Amino acid sequence: MNRRTFLETSALGLAAGTLTFSTGESWAALPLKAVKQPIGFQSYVLRKEISEDIEGTLKQMKAYGYQHVEMCSPSGYQKFAFAPLVKYSGRELKQIITDAGLACESCHFTLPEMRDNLDDRLDFARQMGLKYFVCSGGLASTTLDEVKAKCAEMNRIGEKIAKAGFTTGYHNHNVEFEKNFDGKVMYDVLMEELNPDFVKMQFQVAVATLGYKAADYFRRYPGRFISAHLQDYDPNDYKKEVVLGQGIVDWKDFFEASKKGGLKVVYVEMESNPGTLKDSVTYLKNL
Repeated sequence: MNRRTFLETSALGLAAGTLTFSTGESWAALPLKAVKQPIGFQSYVLRKEISEDIEGTLKQMKAYGYQHVEMCSPSGYQKFAFAPLVKYSGRELKQIITDAGLACESCHFTLPEMRDNLDDRLDFARQMGLKYFVCSGGLASTTLDEVKAKCAEMNRIGEKIAKAGFTTGYHNHNVEFEKNFDGKVMYDVLMEELNPDFVKMQFQVAVATLGYKAADYFRRYPGRFISAHLQDYDPNDYKKEVVLGQGIVDWKDFFEASKKGGLKVVYVEMESNPGTLKDSVTYLKNL
């Protein structure tokens, strides 16, 4: 078949809603990809590499197949190796990311800087062209009243962030699932107390090691989630992170439920084993 004949045949097939191959297989018969969201990585995992060579590190992640990077606020994360990035304005940092071929729609901010320096951080977010303004934690506490008070504060902050044109997210850690009040897991208290009009959630899949499945929460609280951090663990050793798909998480169920949860993007985050980043994105692209 010459090029012209191929193009004409392809166009006719697509117009009819199917494209037939020499084997008789059609597009309709091909398996659909499970992952509909863009695939990103969390910059915290590579904080040392980024602090030493941000351009080279981002370009390497792009070569692996990542589409997005979720940054950490340099001013809020100075003590976590992000101090070398403080010299960049939001516009300069965005340009570095864009030049590497990546997108950046989300950034982690600490609760203290959201409390004390929100206007400056909103200006940084505007310069970065962000959509999502994610609080990296801090709502957990020892009493139910304290948790409710912190949620009320987060609602007020989230309302101000919403008026500035961004969506606030809250990122959990294991602690929100380890603590409970009268039999109710702290995370469920957060879901009750946080106003979904002002605060969405970013789910940390690491709580699978405690017996909690992200998919269950996506189905229980539809539309409440903007993104997730992805981890997987050795079935024989929950302290050992492994390449996605080689561990305890049912990723097909995760991504099926993610549609109901509302996930817009996913971020691979292997804190203890960054060497899994390359094979993990390959797994997700082939799922």
